[in-house]
Amino acid sequence: MPEAPAKDSTDDSEDSAVGLFTGYGVASAVLGVIAVAAVVLAALIWTGHRSAADERAYQTRVLQTAADWTNILINLNKDTVESGVQKLHEGTVGQLNTDFDATVQPFRDLVKRLQSNSTGQIDSVSIESIYHPPPGPNGAPQQPPQPELTGLVSRIDHVLVVATSVSQNAGSDKPQTVRWALRLDVSDVDGQLMISRLEPIR
Repeated sequence: MPEAPAKDSTDDSEDSAVGLFTGYGVASAVLGVIAVAAVVLAALIWTGHRSAADERAYQTRVLQTAADWTNILINLNKDTVESGVQKLHEGTVGQLNTDFDATVQPFRDLVKRLQSNSTGQIDSVSIESIYHPPPGPNGAPQQPPQPELTGLVSRIDHVLVVATSVSQNAGSDKPQTVRWALRLDVSDVDGQLMISRLEPIR
């Protein structure tokens, strides 16, 4: 009876190698996909973190701009009223800049009439809301709330400022405490932050 042909050991080695290679190949592919996903996730987290950090830094600048501008306003006195008003005007844009004299005239007249000396401080400042001009149908930013700011501003932050000032009027022995509650629009004009609206809150 003829003997069965002996199985070639070379074929066994090749089969084992193929099976082993296939297993390692799949595992390597899976690990590669996981590694790529981890890198992408890390990049997204880092980008989000940077974006959040940049936003916080920007909002800090907005709040500081509103506080600095208001600080000049609430500290106007008989000796600095003209220079203070000029500084306030230089920090404005849009309709507030155009109508600045009419808007600030009551403050200026009051200080001059009473010959007052005021000392004020900011109690709180906070961002109420943010306005980004949305893209219109043609992809260009739509008109902002104030038409005169079209094409000038890339962003407007609405800021609430609460402050207190103590005024000593000429001829009066009793100082007068004034509470301030203001809504300001802080607009980004080519990277420079300027005040575009001043609204007393009743």
